[in-house]
Amino acid sequence: MARLRDLMRAAERPGFAMPGWLERITSFGIVSTDPQIVRRERFTNLGAYAAAANAGSHLVINAMHGPASLMPVQLYNFVFAAAALLVPLLHRFGPDIGAFCLVLLILAGNTYVVWMLGTESALHVYFTLAGAMLFMFGVERWRLFVGWFVLVAVVLAITVTLAPEHGLLLGEDDPLHRLLSSHAMLNTIAINALLIFYALSSLRQAEANREAEHARSEALLAALMPQHVATRLKQGANGIAERIDDLSVMFADLAGFTSAARNLPPEEVVAFLDAMVRRFDELAEAFGVEKIKTIGDSYMAAGGLDGRAEAGAVAMARFALALVDEAGRLPPLGSCKLALRIGIHAGPATAGVIGETRFSYDVWGDAVNTAARMEAYGEPGRIQVTPAFRALAGEAFAYQARGSIDMKGLGTVETAFLTGTTAL
Repeated sequence: MARLRDLMRAAERPGFAMPGWLERITSFGIVSTDPQIVRRERFTNLGAYAAAANAGSHLVINAMHGPASLMPVQLYNFVFAAAALLVPLLHRFGPDIGAFCLVLLILAGNTYVVWMLGTESALHVYFTLAGAMLFMFGVERWRLFVGWFVLVAVVLAITVTLAPEHGLLLGEDDPLHRLLSSHAMLNTIAINALLIFYALSSLRQAEANREAEHARSEALLAALMPQHVATRLKQGANGIAERIDDLSVMFADLAGFTSAARNLPPEEVVAFLDAMVRRFDELAEAFGVEKIKTIGDSYMAAGGLDGRAEAGAVAMARFALALVDEAGRLPPLGSCKLALRIGIHAGPATAGVIGETRFSYDVWGDAVNTAARMEAYGEPGRIQVTPAFRALAGEAFAYQARGSIDMKGLGTVETAFLTGTTAL
């Protein structure tokens, strides 16, 4: 459990994040929850803000350097900026309404100022921003983009061909034409940089989110499955099943849990079990034992899944001794102090991944059935083991003989209690 928490925390460490203020203003007026639509509408909002800022900058330049005859263009700039700022409010009427209105506004407005101020002002350079429509319509709807792009190209061709060189309002005011031309070029560069920055920022944030989701999935898989099984699943393996000749299987159960929990609030029972299982999971990881599952207050674990039978048995014995010590430190459940009853056996087993949804790794076979019987016929506070497990674990542990027990489904079985380690 500790490993899972550490991995999940690592996966949640912040990567790239778009500035919060930019995220907020580009999300203004968006009501959709579809990520694709939200992304397109954010680009539309950004384009609207850029268009309003551009019109505002021309309003200032014209006021400072232009003659009084530019009043119609000044009025246009003011109305245009206000209309562009209202575009985010149109998203509530449909996912494309804002984009369509913004494109039409820019197309009509830019055509108007080119005719008023002339092609010598180079204001038609703003038509080159037409490629940004792809951000607003989405690459998946490229046909819609192409249709609008062709329309912009046709309007540009007509404007450049037919619009007066000096404009209807300026006449031959070369200094102002040069100023407008330079200003338009700088604005175009700035708008392009802004759109590219936002596009790359959105892409990087999407990549960071995907990487975080992948890391969380990896962490969850690593917590649910033994490492070698998790590796095979990540490699795309299907139908994972394996045979283990000598698997050490342990069942641990709280004696008297059912009666102790019967009249207690569910929150208290769940909190008790959660704290216990979390601690057991930490010990399983520390001793190199694989937790298989919990069923109520019963805890099942296995050692030797990697094929190292003796090492798995030794790890299981040490783990079981640690569980008994840990159970002795558990607080009472209600008014009852509960003891842990443990049974262990080593033998052949089959392991594999089953299920399609909420799939799980499980173990079956004689080793499992016998270990379950050893626990059921055991004693509270003690670890009952079979001769097969004793032989596999070796001489590093001390035992107390219990004698023969007649177990349902198994017949007469010689058992012993694991009591501790031996001094070597």
